[in-house]
Amino acid sequence: MYRLKKAESFIEFKNGKSIKPEKDGVYPIYGANGVIGMSSKYREENSVVIGRVGAYCGSVQFCKGKYWASDNTIVAYPKNSDTYIVFLYYLLKNSNLSRWAGGSAQPLITQTLIRQIELHYTNINNQHKIASILSAYDDLIENNTKRIKILEQMADAIYKEWFIKFRFPGYEKVKFVNSELGKIPEGWEIKKLSEIALIKGGKSLSDDKIFSKGRYPVFGGNGIQGYCDEAMYEGFVIAFGRVGAYCGSIHWSYDGAWLNNNASSIIPHTNPELLLGHLLNFDFTNLRMGSAQPFIPNSSLSNILMLLPSNVVINSFCEIVRPLRLQVEKLKKSNQILRQTRDILLPKLISGELDVSDLEIKVRETDKEKV
Repeated sequence: MYRLKKAESFIEFKNGKSIKPEKDGVYPIYGANGVIGMSSKYREENSVVIGRVGAYCGSVQFCKGKYWASDNTIVAYPKNSDTYIVFLYYLLKNSNLSRWAGGSAQPLITQTLIRQIELHYTNINNQHKIASILSAYDDLIENNTKRIKILEQMADAIYKEWFIKFRFPGYEKVKFVNSELGKIPEGWEIKKLSEIALIKGGKSLSDDKIFSKGRYPVFGGNGIQGYCDEAMYEGFVIAFGRVGAYCGSIHWSYDGAWLNNNASSIIPHTNPELLLGHLLNFDFTNLRMGSAQPFIPNSSLSNILMLLPSNVVINSFCEIVRPLRLQVEKLKKSNQILRQTRDILLPKLISGELDVSDLEIKVRETDKEKV
């Protein structure tokens, strides 16, 4: 049975509390958009955190284990054992809480507002089944994300070993000479980024051309903003965050992309893995301009000095790193499909449009651990 119930009838709410992060803390401190520090203390455990104020007002996170919730959040618990915590997370995630936000200077949502919202509700058996289905997608996404991190760390470690520590294959037999970048292997060149790559500004794409799925990613300064069916650039392209909080961020695609006006495109003439490795390890802090919000002009980006090894070293590096980067791309696309499928299923399962009552679904051990 599925019915509407006021949130206050089955959910307990409490406000988070301010705390200063500690260097040696063991418990995560959650803000409205994830972990913002660590603490030696905790106040909450296995519960749902809701963004209370600001840009992430209405955001919903399921926080496993012991943690501290900041004063920018509201914490939600089931009132009794008739409500399964993981189902409660998906229920609130599906509710688009941000639409209830008030406030003129910045959005704000309160316990008083949330308590009165009517939410779809079903019996505990159905709750476990719904949570099990949706958790399966989130677990795969989490596993893929961990693999992506490991692969990126591997590629980064190889880059640092070869081109920062200069421990590339055969380095023992190479003479080192002075340069404007310090001691470098003899025969290596120093060039400006503009000499080895095309740098251009992005262009905004109208909202009616951006979708939740599509052939090409649409990059902004903070990564993928959506998808579209046309590409500004085909093949390999690096999206460089040029303005705002994510100024200096790096994202990329091997199969084409569109870049909005918060990003600049960097298209290497050759050897994309080497260029990408360099930019991911470059400190852009000194290039930032602007007082109200930081930005990095393309002229400054163009003048970055890059160290170009011999062709033998470049080819060897690309041969090792390219499969790692391509695997990262594959996993990112897999996560895109998983998120899209989960997001299609979520409202249908919560509302009962897809009724799980008669489905034989065994609750997984991983779900039991989330209670």
